[in-house]
Amino acid sequence: MDVAILDAARDCVAEFGVRRTTLTEVARRAGVSRPTVYRRWPDTGSLIADLLVRELRDVVGHAIPPGGSARARLLDGIVIGADRIRTNALFTKIFRTDTDLMLTYVFGRLGRNQRELILLFAAVIREGQRDGSIRDGDPEQLATMLLLIAQSAVQSAGMVRDILDEQHLDAELARAIDGYLIPDGAERLA
Repeated sequence: MDVAILDAARDCVAEFGVRRTTLTEVARRAGVSRPTVYRRWPDTGSLIADLLVRELRDVVGHAIPPGGSARARLLDGIVIGADRIRTNALFTKIFRTDTDLMLTYVFGRLGRNQRELILLFAAVIREGQRDGSIRDGDPEQLATMLLLIAQSAVQSAGMVRDILDEQHLDAELARAIDGYLIPDGAERLA
């Protein structure tokens, strides 16, 4: 039932945007009653928040490759993940129609998705510090900087498209991440 409701919410946001998505429309599309939706989510905001967490987990969960050094995996995962977020129908709609809703998470505070990415990045950074592929430093601080770099590459990609098309943006993002994580004397990946 929850999956059907989240799928219906995804369809509504992709079609209407966040502001015009209602729990009534989500319930109709999911084929359930409004009270069924309200028992699980008290309002549209909490439903959308859970939807975005699910969407980002799906994107990022499939982005980090299983093999190779931790630095190579993290670099590929962030570049692939950033590309998938930039081309994801749901995030594209939100960036286009509900930009002001995103401002809180750019300038005001860390959201649940951002915190989860920091934890994921920090875990891979710890692996990289153990395997020698990532430089020393506090893993959470390094992960937070990676979040800022990746977030900027996703959110500002449209504004620099005439200078950095998607292919070149990905290549430059890879170089930035590799240069940031590389230990002294190690060979660059990108």
